[in-house]
Amino acid sequence: MSTIRVLVSGAGGRMGQEVCRAVDRADDLLLVAAVDVQYVGEPLGQVAGIKGCELQVQRSLSDAIAASSPDVVVDFTQPYSRYANFRATLDGGARPVVGTTGWTPQDLSEAEQACREAGLGAVIAPNFAIGAILMMRFAAMAAKHMPSVEIIELHHDAKLDAPSGTAVKTAALIAEARRAAGVHPPQPEGAPNTAARGLDLDQVRIHSVRLPGLLAHQETLFGGLGQTLSIRHDTISRDSFMPGVLLACRRVMALDGLVYGLEALLD
Repeated sequence: MSTIRVLVSGAGGRMGQEVCRAVDRADDLLLVAAVDVQYVGEPLGQVAGIKGCELQVQRSLSDAIAASSPDVVVDFTQPYSRYANFRATLDGGARPVVGTTGWTPQDLSEAEQACREAGLGAVIAPNFAIGAILMMRFAAMAAKHMPSVEIIELHHDAKLDAPSGTAVKTAALIAEARRAAGVHPPQPEGAPNTAARGLDLDQVRIHSVRLPGLLAHQETLFGGLGQTLSIRHDTISRDSFMPGVLLACRRVMALDGLVYGLEALLD
């Protein structure tokens, strides 16, 4: 298999720096460019702590794609730029691997159409941690047998979106599993639909916590007759996301459309 050329967008952010280092360490990937509006012109080796890296951080994603001809663009930027970066990547003939959050169903529909028009694959993932993907899968399995469930997700105070993409994806998988199994969550009598009860997403309650000192954590809590089941995932450091990011970079090369969620790429 030939070496996969990778451009990192948002290279100066905490996730972007981790991605740059992970790509640099991978034998089958080659880091060819980096984009970040906060670090334009600075040596990437200094920004991301990569010894011997001579790349300079660039401002324009489109210009960087044109100059470096990447196979894959990994995007960890801001929600407001997610779709523009996605389109710029496809327009430049590269395949997007996106960890930027905030995607709506309409966004995803438009992204899927853009992939079909470009004839290129793409991966958008709310979470790249393999453990988090397994947590979501186990939650969907449990929902067939214990339909009463709530999600508590906790993140650092700089996270812009709430609920998290992982929580939204988990709720969607739970709702899908319920429908497939023909089960319905019980409706508590007289329970007020107030803000204190969290967001109701397809009859799954989601509670979001944003505090300094946290990184990324989620507990999916099921309740049944005389018992509870807790499925929890804790992200201790951002390098936990890197195996999933590298997996997506490799697998996106064989895709011909959009895949939403890393679980679709796991064997």
